[in-house]
Amino acid sequence: MSEPITYANPLRGIAFKVIAVALFMAMATCIKAVADHVPPGQTVFFRSLFAIPVILIWLGLAHNLRDGLKTANPMGHFWRGLVGTTAMGLSFAALGLLPLPEVTAIGYAAPLLVVIFAAMFLGEEVRLFRLSAVALGLVGVVIVLSPRLSVLRDGSATDTEALGALLMLMSAVFMALAQIFVRKLTLTEKTPAIVFWFSVSASSLALLTIPFGWVMPTGGEFALLILAGLLGGVAQIFLTNSYRMAPASVIAPFEYVSMLMALAVGYTLFDEVPTRTMLIGASLVMAAGLLIIWRERQLGIRRGSRRALTPQG
Repeated sequence: MSEPITYANPLRGIAFKVIAVALFMAMATCIKAVADHVPPGQTVFFRSLFAIPVILIWLGLAHNLRDGLKTANPMGHFWRGLVGTTAMGLSFAALGLLPLPEVTAIGYAAPLLVVIFAAMFLGEEVRLFRLSAVALGLVGVVIVLSPRLSVLRDGSATDTEALGALLMLMSAVFMALAQIFVRKLTLTEKTPAIVFWFSVSASSLALLTIPFGWVMPTGGEFALLILAGLLGGVAQIFLTNSYRMAPASVIAPFEYVSMLMALAVGYTLFDEVPTRTMLIGASLVMAAGLLIIWRERQLGIRRGSRRALTPQG
């Protein structure tokens, strides 16, 4: 029987996860602040490029620079980079068109879609409980989207709001696909290599958007773009370390702290007042995500119990 995984410090893991969520929210705030002037592709370039020095410093301090960047599957990194970069660009575009809490809420569809895609592409078994939770979450997503897509029905929403909602929904789809590629990469690749080569591929792919109209940022925009990259790199390090400190089932629910942060930031900095419809839909999506996490934890406990009871000879 294999030895059970032991975790260094679950409380510290939770703290690292919350710090990572806060840093990612600060990064999104920087991006939203420049979204009216700087194209999404250019934003992706800065976000990815300036994360690279942070990751290299982290690997160097951990004396893991050489081994941490080795890869046995370069094409796997390319495809993960292509899908992940698309997801990032779509979400950055949506940030310029929709309130921050709505972008955050629609993004919660990604882990729900991962359940579906894992069954489709990885052959994972998905039982009725998780399918029901996914259905509940998708109903919540539809509720969040409904006011923004009413332009298709009665014209009460603006064209830009409808576009923003569709872009963010597409981003969630690509986020989920990116997670499927990451799951495949973890079979042969170390986490630092996955993080590093994604930043490299995203920076490179973002350069392909230059013909579509990059701009010269102002001094303040330049600072925010660089800060977004640095924050993203540091956030990734805290996120990675959080999952080393505590089980995923303990850490994952704290992702939803981002909704509280998005509501606070949106209201304070961007004068965005959440609607009742958005809050109801977001609550359903979060409830579905928590149900899936709870179910995974229960299944993990059962599997552990069965292994413990299996005679070893």
